[in-house]
Amino acid sequence: MRDMTITDKIGRRMAASTAALLVAVSLAGCASKSPMTTGSIDASRPVESMSASELASTAEQVGRAYEKNPADARIGMRYAALLRMSGKNDQALAVMQQVAIRNPTDRTVLAAYGKTLAAVGDLQKALDTIQRAQTPDRPDWQLLSAEGAVLDQLGQPQEARERYRRALEIKPNEPSVLSNLGMSYLLQGDLRAAETYMRTAVGQPGADSRVRQNLALVVGLQGRFDEAERIAGAELSPEQAQANVKYLRAMLAQQNAWAKLADNDAKATN
Repeated sequence: MRDMTITDKIGRRMAASTAALLVAVSLAGCASKSPMTTGSIDASRPVESMSASELASTAEQVGRAYEKNPADARIGMRYAALLRMSGKNDQALAVMQQVAIRNPTDRTVLAAYGKTLAAVGDLQKALDTIQRAQTPDRPDWQLLSAEGAVLDQLGQPQEARERYRRALEIKPNEPSVLSNLGMSYLLQGDLRAAETYMRTAVGQPGADSRVRQNLALVVGLQGRFDEAERIAGAELSPEQAQANVKYLRAMLAQQNAWAKLADNDAKATN
């Protein structure tokens, strides 16, 4: 095995920092207050575009529905997603465990369960869960995409991209898979390739808020903050979009940060 080069070290640090940034930007999108009332919240709206107050109100509503009918997979998965976005990963995992027990053959449920396991850091169990749900004779594109996302977090980008491409063979031009493929390149610091896939994803019918926010992220990471804010602002409130860009600016404020890392690594090896 070859020794790790300076570039390798920087790439890994960049990937780790970018992963941290993804979490920060997601939280930023939920940080701003919104004048919307509980009664005006659309239950079908993506949780990623909700403010903190909207998340709390919607989670309370969906939580009551889940208590009345815990066997309903759709309600359980939405409740778990709301809990995850609120930072309540352990509770989200407990909900998804119950949903998976009640729906042991539902591939969508098992994919969501795997994602929830990944969110709490149990990556190997997440991978095992998703792989067990897959059937070689009739592979499911959602499970392949979910498997790719976990492999990316495990630091296996080539294997992850192979899963995404297999998913796209089954479901051509699926925006969520294209977005995941873009995120794979983003986590490795290849922002140009990431943007290419993100823009392709956004241009597909059915592209949702998550896909467009991912594009805003990769554009912002390249320092094009005004453009990133315009993309984010197409669906988020102005306050939420500004909060996202504020996080980006804060994370990228130090110019030549990666050059300094390279200098430090070079000195350390001399």
